[in-house]
Amino acid sequence: MEENAATYDPTRYDRPSVTVDVVIFTLQNRELHVLLVKRRRWPFEGYWAIPGGFINMDESLDQAARRELEEETGVRDVYLEQLFTFGSPDRDPRTRVISVAYIALVRADVQRLRVSEESTDVRWFPVRELPRPLAFDHDHILDYAISRLRSKLEYTTLAFQLLPEVFSILELKHIYEQILGEKLDKGNFYRKIKEADILEKTPLVREGRGRPTHLWRFKGDRNHEKQFVFRWREDRVDVKHE
Repeated sequence: MEENAATYDPTRYDRPSVTVDVVIFTLQNRELHVLLVKRRRWPFEGYWAIPGGFINMDESLDQAARRELEEETGVRDVYLEQLFTFGSPDRDPRTRVISVAYIALVRADVQRLRVSEESTDVRWFPVRELPRPLAFDHDHILDYAISRLRSKLEYTTLAFQLLPEVFSILELKHIYEQILGEKLDKGNFYRKIKEADILEKTPLVREGRGRPTHLWRFKGDRNHEKQFVFRWREDRVDVKHE
């Protein structure tokens, strides 16, 4: 019999569950941090995990990611981007679960964290001091997210999500260095960023102990990535010559 909308049998194939996991980064105390939640229930009760959960049948992946993020942590109104899909058959002891991971950068000072019914704690952790092992395969997801974030700095303006409306180029350089885990040459960084034509100088200055520092802003809507090329590996500072 020919299949059609009336005769198709959806039970012919196994249907795995689908979840979303959201890797959220920020800068705190001049260091890159990631947001984690402590699980309240089995499986992995008491383990720290990336925020996320199961999607509903009537919502898109993006809608599920935003809903789960707000429900589990209180974080909302952030720019999210799909990272990768993780689907190892044994990644979840409950059933066959495929997870679509997202990545985002936020300013921690404009977010208010809260604990949900699914967790006992929610906290920012420095990426160099994570409470490993994480639940499920979240160690692998997080390591992939950090690697992907660093590579994206070469061709997107994703790092600008961590900046206030106006900023100094030195502040921008510091963000790049914290994400990359590398020291960058000051002169080359300034030249490349200005040549990329993604900034505009404001009439504002910041007073300090030395000369006033000019403040800049990002051209355009920071919720949409502007394409540009920034070969940061060429600007690395050799530690031996610092």
